[in-house]
Parts: sequence; C-alpha cells; structure tokens
Amino acid sequence: MNRDVNRLRVDLLTREFPPHVYGGAGVHVAELSAVLSPHADVRVHAFDGPREPGTPGLPDGVEVTGYAALAELSGANAALGTFGVDLAMADGVAGADLVHSHTWYANLAGHLGGLLHGVPHVVTAHSLEPLRPWKAEQLGGGYALSSWAERTAYLGAAGVIAVSAGMRADILRVYPELDPERVHVVHNGIDLSGWQRPADGDPAAEAAVRRLGIDPARPSVVFVGRITRQKGLPYLLRAAAALPPEVQLVLCAGAPDTPEILAEVKALVDELREARRGPSGSGDAGVVWIEEMLPRPDLVAVLAAGTVFVCPSVYEPLGIVNLEAMAVGLPVVGTATGGIPEVVADGETGLLVPIEQATDGTGTPLDPDRFVADLGDALLRAVGDPEAAARMGAAGRRRAEEHFAWTAIAERTMAVYETVLATSRV
Repeated sequence: MNRDVNRLRVDLLTREFPPHVYGGAGVHVAELSAVLSPHADVRVHAFDGPREPGTPGLPDGVEVTGYAALAELSGANAALGTFGVDLAMADGVAGADLVHSHTWYANLAGHLGGLLHGVPHVVTAHSLEPLRPWKAEQLGGGYALSSWAERTAYLGAAGVIAVSAGMRADILRVYPELDPERVHVVHNGIDLSGWQRPADGDPAAEAAVRRLGIDPARPSVVFVGRITRQKGLPYLLRAAAALPPEVQLVLCAGAPDTPEILAEVKALVDELREARRGPSGSGDAGVVWIEEMLPRPDLVAVLAAGTVFVCPSVYEPLGIVNLEAMAVGLPVVGTATGGIPEVVADGETGLLVPIEQATDGTGTPLDPDRFVADLGDALLRAVGDPEAAARMGAAGRRRAEEHFAWTAIAERTMAVYETVLATSRV
C-alpha cells in the first residue's frame, strides 16, 4: 500500500481481528479501522498469523499484518506467549505517527512501540485487569503479568480512551496517578447496516432459526456472550427458572475462560432443563444452547426472532452486544452496572436491573439471591407485555441510530488523536 505523505498514519494493535474475532474488542477494532480509513492511513497489527488477501471480514483500504506466536514459547504461560508477539509488533509499527492499542494483549506492544519509535501511544480501555480478578483462574501467574503490562501502558500512554463514562470513572479509580485530562470518553459504535431486522417472513432467517433449534412462533429471551465470570451467565440461569414454560431461553454462549466455569454453566443448564421439563421429565425444556460462534446473518436472525435480549453482566464497560440487539429492534434487560446504563434507557429501550456489588474487583452481587430475583422479575415484565417490548425495541433502534453510529465514533476518535499529537509536540 502506498502511503499518502500528507495523511496521518495510525497503527492499530489488537489481539483479535477478522477472521479471528471472539469478543467485543475484536468487533470494535474491525469496525474502527474501517471508519478511520477515510481519515487516516490505517494499518492493523494483529495476532493469529498473516491474513490472506480476500479473507472474509477484512475491511477495505486497511493494511493488516498478522503475527504468529513464537514457537519457542509454545509451552510457556500464555501471558509470556502474548509478550513474545508484542515484541514483534513493537518492531513492526516503525513509521507510524501514532500507535493505538486495544486490550492488555496488545498494550505492551503499543507502549514499547511508542518508546522505540518516539511516537504517541493511545490506549482504548475495553476492560481493566484489576477489575477482572477471576482471570487468575485462566492465566495463573500470567495474571500478574497481564496486570503489569496494562498498568505500565496506561500510565505511560499519551491518551486513554474509555468506551463509557462509567469506564472512565473506573480507570481513574484503579489508576489514580493518571491525569484526568488524558482520559477521553468515546463510546463504542454499531454498524447499523449490518445489524437490522430482516423483513417479516424472510425464509433464510426463519430457516436459520429453525436449524438452530429455536421455534420462531414462541417468545424467547436471548443471551449472547462468552462464558466468563463477568458476563453473569450463572445468575441468568438461576433467574430463568421464573420464566413461563412457553418462553424459550436461547443461549449463544461459548469460548469459556476455564473448564471450571464451563462445568458450572453445564450443570446449571442441565438443572434448568430438568426443572422446565416438569415432574414427568417429558416436557419441552425450551432451553437452546448454541456454543459455536454464529456468522452475523444467523445471529441477526436469532435476535430478530427473540422477544427480549438479556445482559446479566456484573462487569461491562459498555456492552456492544446490547447495541447489536437494540439495532435489531430488541428491548434489553441489563444489569445497572458499568456502561450499560449509558446504552440502555430504563423504561424506554429496556429495563435496568439494580445491583449492589462488592468493591474487591469481582463485581460479585452483595445479595446474589436478590439480584437473581430482580433479574427474573424484569424478564417476566418484559416478556409478559409483548406490545411494550416491541415499543422499547423500536426505541432502541432509534437510540442506536442517533447516538452510536460509527461515523460519529470515527470523528471523535480522530479528535482524540489530534489532541494527543498537539499535546505531544508541546
């Protein structure tokens, strides 16, 4: 790719990028790179090896360099393997005017690359390691390394972007040494053209839903998310016991953090299915668990066939899944935590579930039984009034259009870059 010397070159550093996307951060970077490309020379550095031309999901006009894991660290702790890729990335960003890293996986690469090449480093905060202590289950001693990398990058960054005001408050609480002037709020965005309700009676959408085991004629509550402590899936599975038997629970849930959390979820799903089948054990449980990551058209079809979307997270900086559901026209029942209240307008586009949480970083409900009961009550209110649910869903689509379009996110991000570059030259 020939570079226009009059354009800013921005290098985005990320763990995930198409076709290897498994979470909201990967979706964010893919969409951000596409909308930034008209404004800057955008180059992406990602894990999981080189991308072949024509790879599905790669944005037009964006140069992508993929880095393979170091064979020498194949048996090492996963955090060390990450650092190995980060070192290669730090070398690879030579020539950038600004580097912009996403998640702890790439934060060290951005920090070292900025120091090595004398350019500003911007961090987008999608989550914070000190507020996810359960990751010690997944990484062992590597959690201390991931926490160190994140802290080092944040304190050294020329600018930090928080995806919500709630996240900004968390950043300044966790890292009080940071100058508040360096922490900017730019919300996540949503690709409105890719997330919209199919036409009524669309045969492809209905076929996709039926193929996945969902009855489109029945009301349903839909969950989409990884199986991780922060997503609150065990609380939802307990709350779902309150749902009427005709209401399906659809779980698009995979990529477990650990075998232990997967085993816990499996046991709760089995328990819920048994309870919903009734004493004879022959009834329809109405619990559909989809473990594979669905292509977007299938996921849109699942959302469009739903009645209510549920986000029971105990830690959620913003929640792209809520924006996706709103864009498809579903009301959202979500926990009143993190950035969720900045997305879901209580009583207008969905219902917020109150929660009192521990301040030890886990986000654990202080009264889990109360949280489960309140979550169940909110779901019952939403599915019990289909007309009100449809009105909230339509309002959610309007809110997504008015506040979370990616074109506006690109302009706000470029404004942060300009501020950072101007400050760095002083």
